[in-house]
Amino acid sequence: MAISAQTLSTVIRERRSVRKYDPNHRISKEEIEEILKQAILAPSSSNLQPWKFIVIQDAEVKKELRAIANNQEQVETSSAVIAVLGDREMYKNVEKVYRSANEAGYLDEANMNRLIEGTNKTYPQIPIEGRENIASFDAGLVSMQLMLAAKAKGYDTVPMGGFNKQAFAEKFNISVRYFPVVLIAVGKAAAPAFQTTRLPLEDVVSYI
Repeated sequence: MAISAQTLSTVIRERRSVRKYDPNHRISKEEIEEILKQAILAPSSSNLQPWKFIVIQDAEVKKELRAIANNQEQVETSSAVIAVLGDREMYKNVEKVYRSANEAGYLDEANMNRLIEGTNKTYPQIPIEGRENIASFDAGLVSMQLMLAAKAKGYDTVPMGGFNKQAFAEKFNISVRYFPVVLIAVGKAAAPAFQTTRLPLEDVVSYI
């Protein structure tokens, strides 16, 4: 279905960081998967899609997570918390990514093989800090798309970078390949979002 510029503008303008949620509202697995399917259409470096998600809905687990997340109320009262993880070894996705494109008819076999070979030569040579930077950047893109997709379905969100990432990784037994980037609370607002302003455009834009 085509989306109008007006509809897109409305979603962007109305998406606000909400911290008060209706604790009784439930979001179905199907709705969450619809949101995530739209989120993962976000761009990524070499299309390697260096992200993973953990969807946390269990009340007891969210209560434990709240302690890890600096006692932020929305962790416990939102319908779900979606943890976005970055992939330090995103190049290991290369075969699946490019073979899928080949099977879909988007990429011929010669170019598929060239891209796979180039990725396997280049990415493992990038220092781990560099790969973390790439994954973090792409996780930011997918996170923003996730929040807009949620808003388009009538849900509110708030991203949270303020949590103990080491404790989170230990609690959820995260492989060393992955690292937590952000937690996103999703649910039905129980109070309006705190309103904010933005710097004037002329303060942040220059034309050359």
